[in-house]
Amino acid sequence: MTTELLVLAVAVVLVGLVVAFLLRRRFLLSGLGAVTMWLRPTGSSRWSVGVAWYGGDSLLWYRALSLSVRPQQRLCRAEFRVQARRRADAGDLALPEDVVVLSCSTAAGPRELAMDTSTVTGFLSWVESAPPVR
Repeated sequence: MTTELLVLAVAVVLVGLVVAFLLRRRFLLSGLGAVTMWLRPTGSSRWSVGVAWYGGDSLLWYRALSLSVRPQQRLCRAEFRVQARRRADAGDLALPEDVVVLSCSTAAGPRELAMDTSTVTGFLSWVESAPPVR
């Protein structure tokens, strides 16, 4: 009886966590300017998948495998520069084939962002439309 209740409790907690992840992702992707985006600091070999919101003055990046409602990265648009653009290659094992990798410089240091080809144009337009820095 006790073992059955423990297994049932664990199952309920696991289902609750899965539902929370799915609801959080749906909420994050429902906003205007929200895209699936991979991020890695330059020099690192590890890509992290997440949801990015860009609009206004900053890009907010939320890790996909997290329940946090706060962004893990906040990149200011005025201090954000795209330096290079390339297709994902064999060294980018975690990325799908049809993504574009952007090498960027930010106030927090160099970063690489990867996103679907269909979202790159809109993202670059947002970056380039930043007001001039004084």
